[in-house]
Amino acid sequence: MAKVILLCGSPRENSNTLDVLDVCAREIEKNGVETEIISLRGKNIQSCKACLSCRDTGNCILNDGLDEIIDKIREADGFIPGAPVYFGTARGDIMAALQRIGKVSRDTDKFLTWMVGGPIAVGRRGGQTLTLQEMTMFFPINNMIIAGSNYWNMVVAGAEGTAFEDTEGIQTIKLFAENVAKIIKKLGD
Repeated sequence: MAKVILLCGSPRENSNTLDVLDVCAREIEKNGVETEIISLRGKNIQSCKACLSCRDTGNCILNDGLDEIIDKIREADGFIPGAPVYFGTARGDIMAALQRIGKVSRDTDKFLTWMVGGPIAVGRRGGQTLTLQEMTMFFPINNMIIAGSNYWNMVVAGAEGTAFEDTEGIQTIKLFAENVAKIIKKLGD
């Protein structure tokens, strides 16, 4: 069965980003595609050192838990990273993770090629569009397919548990999720 990996970049246990990714995952599953949400919470994701060891080993040599995530993404058909907005941009650890995931893919078996997905940004006041732009760069440089929606994949939320108050944002995420599943299924036909 086709599968989508959703990567949560929030350090909080009960985060709005996780709530939004859960909505996204449920919608994907309603459309016949399996999902798994993986959190970076509690991990100390390091930045890529451009050591090029992944060319020889097939994976990243940095020992911080990202290799296990890379292995799961490698087997998936879709990938959706979700990030909270911190100081107007995506948290550093999710950007470090995306850079390393992309580097490993490009320098090994190009597992991201034709994978379907797109980023999601969750923030209190602003920076969501910059966060989306920053994270979106990961997709075309890795020869991936970005699914659309009826607006940008962002949700406005402040205190934990308030993501659901942005009904338009949640509807945007649901349509995006449905489109991810539909594209994956079409490609599998």
